Amino acid sequence: MKTTHRVYFENSERMPALPAGSVDLIVTSPPYPMIEMWDRLFTRLSPAARKALAQQQGLAAFEAMHRVLDPVWAEAHRILRPGGFACINIGDATRTIGDAFMLYPNHARILTRCLELGFTPLPAILWRKQTNSPNKFMGSGMLPAGAYVTLEHELILVLRKGPKREFTHPEEKQRRRESAIFWEERNVWYSDVWFDLKGTRQGLEKDGPRRRSGAFPFELVYRLISMFSAKGDTVLDPFLGTGTTLKAAAAAARNSIGFEIEPDFAESIFHRIREIVGFANERLRSRIDSHIDFIRQCRDTGRTLTHLNHRYNFPVVTRQETELFLNPLADVRVHNKDGFEVSYSDAAGPVFDLPAVSPAENPPPKTDSQLDLFTRY
Repeated sequence: MKTTHRVYFENSERMPALPAGSVDLIVTSPPYPMIEMWDRLFTRLSPAARKALAQQQGLAAFEAMHRVLDPVWAEAHRILRPGGFACINIGDATRTIGDAFMLYPNHARILTRCLELGFTPLPAILWRKQTNSPNKFMGSGMLPAGAYVTLEHELILVLRKGPKREFTHPEEKQRRRESAIFWEERNVWYSDVWFDLKGTRQGLEKDGPRRRSGAFPFELVYRLISMFSAKGDTVLDPFLGTGTTLKAAAAAARNSIGFEIEPDFAESIFHRIREIVGFANERLRSRIDSHIDFIRQCRDTGRTLTHLNHRYNFPVVTRQETELFLNPLADVRVHNKDGFEVSYSDAAGPVFDLPAVSPAENPPPKTDSQLDLFTRY
């Protein structure tokens, strides 16, 4: 198996290289309007935003910045296949303009525009970002009617283009079955509040195109890709930054495309990609190890798992997990400064030190006599 990954160093307000309906999933985190670290970018792209900030007109600046993003959401809707998902990680902003402190609801403005374009909104995810700050309040502290609730979360908007996706071809159905998620992962990943993910360091080189990247953590992107696409699908990030989405897509055996307005980010993006094989296989192995820990917990509490995954030869909770397979990465080849290709192994054993088992077309349910599999762990 191979996947391909392409980077365009262009403004994503227009993406003519991508045909309509050619992308299965969009995962992105755009620049956040009204967050000061992004003022330089927005005022460069929007004279209206620059004028509004200079005149201390906060709401006008907010709207002008979002008008920079609006064409990207329109292109996203065009490029996305029917039934495809768009996952947009966005934070609201709090800011004092002149003498006025207020919240600027970025998530609501983006959601409104996406509804106008025809996206179907689905339940969103609240990402409760961990913080090390002991002083979490804003304002005058202990006195009532003088302090403000601290903004410590971001949202992941989940949108779909049209009705539910249909998997009709046999090959497509098989890729979907192999892309299954462990039962115990599902119970965390499909929660509407994520507490377990830390933010990512935002600093960049001082002489680079930007001082901060706005990067989101690998685990957040990897989780979304695993939840809303299947192996062999194509994932698009129109605000690529330092390339986290490409890395996560490669780890999940998906193809990917990224657009980044700053060409100077190329070195950072491809430096990360050259390290992907070891990094990704470690993440895949951690999923297997976590499942083995779950098997031990079930054994210790007397719980019987009645199905067998016939690629790894270990018990699973549901029949939908019996063909789950995490393709180990074998090699990565970088093509100049515009893309790379990843090849994968089809064997479960060499990377994960587990017995490779040939899949059976109709694996029988596990019986109590088969529970000796637990003794391996």
